[in-house]
Parts: sequence; structure tokens; C-alpha cells
Amino acid sequence: MPDISLKSILDNDFYKITMQNAVVKLFPGEIVKYEFINRGKHYFPEGFADALREIVQKMPQLKLTREEKLFLKKTCPYLDLPYLDFLEGYHYDPSEVKIVQNGNDLKVTVEGLWYRTILWEVPLLSLISELHYEMNHMERDPNETVISKTLEKAESLNELGVTFAEFGTRRRHSYNVQNLVMEALTRKRNSTFIGSSNVHFAMKYQVKPIGTHAHEWFMFHGAEFGFRMANGLALEHWVDVYRGDLGVALSDTYTTDVFFEQFDKKFAKLFDGVRHDSGDPLEFADKTIAHYQKHGVNPLFKYIIFSDALNLEKVEEITAHCQGKIGVSFGIGTNLTNDVGLKPMNIVMKLIGVQTSNKEWIPTVKLSDEKGKHTGDPKMIELAKEFLRIKD
Repeated sequence: MPDISLKSILDNDFYKITMQNAVVKLFPGEIVKYEFINRGKHYFPEGFADALREIVQKMPQLKLTREEKLFLKKTCPYLDLPYLDFLEGYHYDPSEVKIVQNGNDLKVTVEGLWYRTILWEVPLLSLISELHYEMNHMERDPNETVISKTLEKAESLNELGVTFAEFGTRRRHSYNVQNLVMEALTRKRNSTFIGSSNVHFAMKYQVKPIGTHAHEWFMFHGAEFGFRMANGLALEHWVDVYRGDLGVALSDTYTTDVFFEQFDKKFAKLFDGVRHDSGDPLEFADKTIAHYQKHGVNPLFKYIIFSDALNLEKVEEITAHCQGKIGVSFGIGTNLTNDVGLKPMNIVMKLIGVQTSNKEWIPTVKLSDEKGKHTGDPKMIELAKEFLRIKD
């Protein structure tokens, strides 16, 4: 059996921590369900589910250490002490996870209280990715090559003068590769590298943990309160918890056009910027700039974080397009943590349902800016499009 395991409870994306804090405060009784989606139709060999299940069974051993708690307290003052005390007592519960394999097809679902199950998604994806390469006996580039590639990319980004962060936990090749990447990125002192979405590596390399919220924050609000209320209420609830901190809003859960209908002058002034995660990045930049100008906000005082399948060429193109118009920053994922001479995995885990008080499930949906790439229950997708007046 491969020797693969998580090293820390903070080996997770920061937005899972920030969302968990908000869920504990606002939605402690909500029950949800997540589902693994094998978008790339990757091959899972015999015994894969058993190996993954064995790793998951060991995860309750992970606990927030005293040093990790002090790091969060010092670095993230908007995470208040009651939440940090809660996280100190938190442990993964494997009974919330169901893993089934039929032939070469893998099915993974997570179900339970939202404030508990919210931490499963990213570790499961990273474990599935690492286990996939290990059990298929796929050899990656040597460590020296991984480091040199990373240094070359960092130097190119430095020359462009753009700030960037490492966003690659969920589809990393392995823990060891992400560690090599982080070591390389933090080697140079005068770098434009600003942090990592991975809290464990942010602590290990003493950089800023970066993240706010994910699509599931808005998808939950859509299922719970209705699609027309989802963006506005999700943003209001975020402000209620963070009071102006963590001010980057994700824009594309129900398409960017619908988002900007509710991202009014109040939100445009209050939030520091927005994050782009699907669709044409240049079109998105133009829409964002026009939206700020419409509300009398100088776009140069705001910024966009681009995070959709970035490589150096895309970063160069976006930077040139936005120069002198709006601030930009970049969250680079797979191109950093899984550029090892193998095909990166295309896998996701999505919130698929919210349970009502009478035990019925309301399906969630995501209406991407990529035409034809909406995800979720087909009937609910059509209902959402009708309510939001979206035409493909």
C-alpha cells in the first residue's frame, strides 16, 4: 500500500478555513452533500478505493497543534478566538465519506453538517491525485527539474512585475512536489511571490495564507434562499462576519453578468476586488473596469485576482491588457504544483445538495461563464437560468 498521508490539518486551502469560520457562526445546523467529479475520465486501478479509504481512516489523527493555532492567531486576526478554539478540537470523521469503486470508475461522496464536512474537499482531491500517480506507477520529473522550472517561472513573473500566489493544492502531483515548489518560490528575497492558498505551506515558509470564499458559498445561498437572492445575500453574510476583511469577491457562480447586477455601489466600494475563475479573462477585465466606472469607483484603486488555468503566456496577455486600467494579481495552481512531465488531473469535488428542515434535498447548481459548462441537476439548472434570465 502506498505510504501517502496528510502531514497537517492545515494542509488545505485557506478559503476552507475562512468559510468554515463563517458557517460555524451563521449556519451551524445545515446539512450538505458533496460529490467527486472525474472530469478528465482518469483511470483508477483496482484497489484504488481501498487505498484511499485506508488513508481517510487515519485522518482523525490530525489535530491543530499549538504552533499552528498561534500562527493563525497572529496572521489572521479576523479569525476570532472561539473559532480557533473550535478548530483546535476539530477532527475529521471518516463516517462522513463514502468511497466506492466500480471497475475503473471512482465515486466519492461526503455528507453531513456543513461546518464539519467543509474541510474534506481539498484534502480528498489532493490525495486522489497523489494516489493516482502512485498506483499507476507514473514517474515524474526529478526534483532538480521541478525546482528549475519553478524558478524560471518565478523569474519571468518577477520581470513582468506582477504579484502572484501559489493556488495548487487540490490538483497537485503530490505533497512533496508542492513542497519543492514552495521552497523554490520563497528562495528569492525580492520576489513578487506573495503567498499560498495552502495554510500549512504558508506557515512552513512564513508567507501569507491567501483566500476568501469558493463557489460553494454562493451555491449554498442559491439553494437555501433562491437564485435571485444568492449573490447579494452571500456577500452580505460575508460582510457580517468579516467586516471588510477578506475583501475579494468570487464573481462567476451564476455568471459574471448576474453577479454585477447585485454587486452594487456599496459592495463595489467595500470589497477590495473580485476574482476571475472562468470565461474570457480579458472580457471579464473590461466588464469589471466598466462596472467600477459606472459606480464612480476608480478601477486603479481595485484589483482582479485571476485564477483560471493560468500559465505564463496567459499572465503576460492579461497583464498587458490591464496595464494602467486596474490592479491585477494572479493565483497559479496546477501549472506550478503539477508541471512534472505528466498529464495533470482534471478532477473536482462540488457541493451538490442542501438538506431542508423536512429532510428533502435541494440540488445546487453552478452557471459558469464558459458556455455549456453549467454543473448540477439539469432541471435545477434550467430553473436557475429562467429565474436569472440567462440564455446560452
